[in-house]
Amino acid sequence: MPSPHEKLGRGRSWMWCVKTVKWFPVIFIVSVILWSYYAYVIQLCFFVIPFGLQKALYIILYHGFLFFFLWSYFQTIFTSNGRVPVQFRLPATELDRLMQAESDEAKIQVVKRFAQNLPVSNRTTTGAIRFCEVCQHVKPDRAHHCSVCGDCVLKMDHHCPWVNNCVSFSNYKFFILFLGYALIYCLFIALTTLQFFIKFWKGEMDGVSHFHILLLFFVSIMFALSLVSLFGYHLYLVAHNRTTLESFRPPVFQIGPDKNGFSLGKFNNFQEVFGDNKKTWLLPVYSSLGDGVVFPARAQHQSNLYSSMGSTHNSLGDGVTYPQRCIDEDTDTLLGGCQRWDDQENGCSRWNDPEEAFSRIAFSEHADSDSSTVHPEIMIVD
Repeated sequence: MPSPHEKLGRGRSWMWCVKTVKWFPVIFIVSVILWSYYAYVIQLCFFVIPFGLQKALYIILYHGFLFFFLWSYFQTIFTSNGRVPVQFRLPATELDRLMQAESDEAKIQVVKRFAQNLPVSNRTTTGAIRFCEVCQHVKPDRAHHCSVCGDCVLKMDHHCPWVNNCVSFSNYKFFILFLGYALIYCLFIALTTLQFFIKFWKGEMDGVSHFHILLLFFVSIMFALSLVSLFGYHLYLVAHNRTTLESFRPPVFQIGPDKNGFSLGKFNNFQEVFGDNKKTWLLPVYSSLGDGVVFPARAQHQSNLYSSMGSTHNSLGDGVTYPQRCIDEDTDTLLGGCQRWDDQENGCSRWNDPEEAFSRIAFSEHADSDSSTVHPEIMIVD
């Protein structure tokens, strides 16, 4: 019979195996990119295209698109999903009360009393405060638990195996730019290799000696077709300020479900993800507005707990303002600097006043309809 130490060692080995397997989709994508580099730069530009302006132009444009493609891709992979602030975690005394509660209604009341001063407006389908039994904390608005990551994720969109990460508040901009630059990369390759496919079709080129170029054309077309639908779908979600989860399961507020509850108007929705600085819109650097915990919502969904807005980051017009971000503006990631929800012991005391920290802004807008179709590439884990 194996000892406890042997069982622990086997468990750790199994976890490492699972973590390694999760990287296989990323390794596959990187392998395809490396092969495409060889096929395009070496086989096409060096061996087929003669020296001249065309060769120089193809090489320069290719490397430019590849650079932004890889930059946004690795930002999506390695950007942390952030963490739920400690203020949302049940203290030991409240947790004991929750465990000792004899009925579900009693448990709901324990969580409700604890969350009365927290900035949460989303509810469960039964109207209760959303609570994660795994992480043992109240879920902030738009946050969900990912069983793959094993943690609650701020403004979770979906878990994407192709980046081995959750697409969420902190890396959603990077993910959209990754899709956009990947589409441009594939279209550029397809358009510049099209002439050689036509020559092969007419019998003017040997397909055996130019196998990589011809295969590159078909692969780029295949990826472009899948990317254009996914990219368009997420642009639609950005315009309506929804996540993939919210597109087929609307967030529930105190007055009921509303898939447009966080919509502030298309331009304001765009700025919430890409920021208010036009110079950074197309760059994979962090510029999203807000902190991933508090989100502006429509007036009818505002709780009476929220007082008037205190310190604000900026205004987008139309009465829409965002909570101030307490982060280092010179960093690209959400966790690069001081978080507005950190304790005073950690050096950030900006939001010690609960009424100031939990204030919100109202915005009124009429609801519109939406399709609840989920893109087949997306794996939802909640």
